[in-house]
Amino acid sequence: MNSYKIAAIPGDGIGKEVIAAGVEVLQALAARDGGFKLEFEAFDWGSDYYKKHGVMMPENGRETLKSFDAIYFGAVGAPDVPDHVTLWGLRLAICQPFDQYANVRPTRILPGIEGPLRNVAAKDLDWVIVRENSEGEYAGQGGRSHRGLPEEVATEVSIFTRAGVTRIMRFAFEVARSRPRKLLTVVTKSNAQRHGMVMWDEIAAEVAADYPDVTWDKMLVDAMTMRMTLKPQSLDTIVATNLHADILSDLAAALAGSLGIAPTANLNPERRFPSMFEPIHGSAFDITGKGIANPVGTFWTATMMLEHLGEKPAAERLMRAIERVTADPLLHTPDLGGSATTRQVTDAVIGAIHGDNA
Repeated sequence: MNSYKIAAIPGDGIGKEVIAAGVEVLQALAARDGGFKLEFEAFDWGSDYYKKHGVMMPENGRETLKSFDAIYFGAVGAPDVPDHVTLWGLRLAICQPFDQYANVRPTRILPGIEGPLRNVAAKDLDWVIVRENSEGEYAGQGGRSHRGLPEEVATEVSIFTRAGVTRIMRFAFEVARSRPRKLLTVVTKSNAQRHGMVMWDEIAAEVAADYPDVTWDKMLVDAMTMRMTLKPQSLDTIVATNLHADILSDLAAALAGSLGIAPTANLNPERRFPSMFEPIHGSAFDITGKGIANPVGTFWTATMMLEHLGEKPAAERLMRAIERVTADPLLHTPDLGGSATTRQVTDAVIGAIHGDNA
């Protein structure tokens, strides 16, 4: 029997609620499958930890995580802690040193869910967004001078390296190649950003030569928002910079019905470090403690974690359970226009796992 060590970091807000639900579902799945075992260890890092200790996680936090097979992450951010402190102190403090440079965000309209676009069916919106996750606009380069004075200066430097752009472009072409349509759209802003983005375009063309079976095109990021809204069926796999893909993936989740259903994998494809899996909905303090957070994004994220661990049949079983539950409008949480609770959705998914004979 395969056994995997999973670091569970619920973090802030509803992260604590949905990660607890996700662990429960995964344990039920492992028991139902019988072919693998999941050993979870929980870490209380996040904003509450920061208020007690002055840091989001302990100094040896990353060293501790190295021994795990994967990280199951909830959310980060609190209304009484500056956003840059929470993000750079926890999520990015894990992603960047562990070189989780490929952020993968699948988006599709699940059964029973209606997106906001007229006459757009599930077959018309089925995308994978590949986000460069280690450099670009979130590289952390820059600074502030003359603070508080009229001549104060703040710089945020976008870093694009040939190595970084090449590896994410190859990763994206591989994802596109693995999907039936073999279609990739490269998102850029090279009309205005004439250095880093022009290099991005040039490297995309170079890498494309090695993938003659993949059809690819290029879009400016502003035009891409219109294409996603007006012609969703024209898209399949999408690759973009750290900032652009961050924004576009939130739009994608909304077009698929809710931010609450959207999953993410932060991958170190070479597996030199553990990869981290998280829903993208954020900490959502406005609904924290109400028991109505949508756990579907966390469950879908778990399927990506299982696939990464090599447990594909279990991942497929969990995805079938998710789709059987979303197909029932009575099991929709408020973000989907229903009144179901986190507990009800979790119980229903566990029931669907046990009832699955595929």
